[in-house]
Amino acid sequence: MASSNFVDYVKIFCRAGKGGNGSSHFRREKFEAFGGPDGGNGGVGGSLILKGNKQYWTLIHLKYKRHLFAEDGKSGSGSKSSGRDGEDIIINVPLGTIARDIETGEIACEITEEGQEVVLIKGGRGGLGNWNFKTSVNQAPRYAQPGGEAIEGTYVLELKVLADVGLVGFPNAGKSTLLSVVSAATPKIANYAFTTIEPNLGIVEYRDYKSFVMADIPGIIEGAHEGKGLGIRFLRHIERNSILLFMIPADTSDITKEYEILLNELTMYNPELLDKERLLAITKCDMLDEELSNELKSTIPEGIKSIFISSVSGFNILQLKDMLWSALHTDGE
Repeated sequence: MASSNFVDYVKIFCRAGKGGNGSSHFRREKFEAFGGPDGGNGGVGGSLILKGNKQYWTLIHLKYKRHLFAEDGKSGSGSKSSGRDGEDIIINVPLGTIARDIETGEIACEITEEGQEVVLIKGGRGGLGNWNFKTSVNQAPRYAQPGGEAIEGTYVLELKVLADVGLVGFPNAGKSTLLSVVSAATPKIANYAFTTIEPNLGIVEYRDYKSFVMADIPGIIEGAHEGKGLGIRFLRHIERNSILLFMIPADTSDITKEYEILLNELTMYNPELLDKERLLAITKCDMLDEELSNELKSTIPEGIKSIFISSVSGFNILQLKDMLWSALHTDGE
């Protein structure tokens, strides 16, 4: 398969900088041959810091730069001069990135906000110079503290797309077409399954210059939670969406059955997804007359708000935006 610009999973090896050694130095001046201790402290080693940056939407910039080494702190010197701190490495990541320790499997941190900074690995402490150890009984300490050792670790960075509305449906349900109509996004669209092989984000403009973010998640198939089709690779992106818009074509033989299959796949992957508000859009309705529409309404599953739409003709698209906006701003009331 051709290489994609969308990368949502990378493994990186990180090493923080070693702390600089403290100096064991004594003051020596023209008229003071035996001055006291004046060794400076070592500099702190550079840290590795994850930073949320909304200008990034993929981890591709880390795909070929998987070894990240921060700078060591410099050693102290005489005249109580401290060594320079090692330079930190700032790792810009898109919002929704999780860092997982590959050895323990534990989540080290989650980046969800613009400008959020989290220290992934802290640099080694700087060693203390010998002047710090001068006491009343030891006026001339001849030892200094070494710098802290460099800490290293391997982490998996995993991106879960952040969006207000996540589109959920089988392949060829019309998700990409809807996104292209309501936003400036240009996803690949064709009349066959798995046209979309990576999530696409679009900003949907609403009334009075308001907007919200919509995510076109690659199509789910039955058994996706077990890795079939595109599998769980993209199911995780649904976890970060505020509400879920299920999309089922009007020509589906059994709308309720298809909805239940989709719902079951989400449940088997993560039962907490059931806590999200769900809406249903019956797509490709431009060819339906009133009689067929009424017939289909009786087949729609109970307990979910639904709407008939056509992205091609624009039928009920404004009403869909109203419904989504209302769901986004009445949640929890």
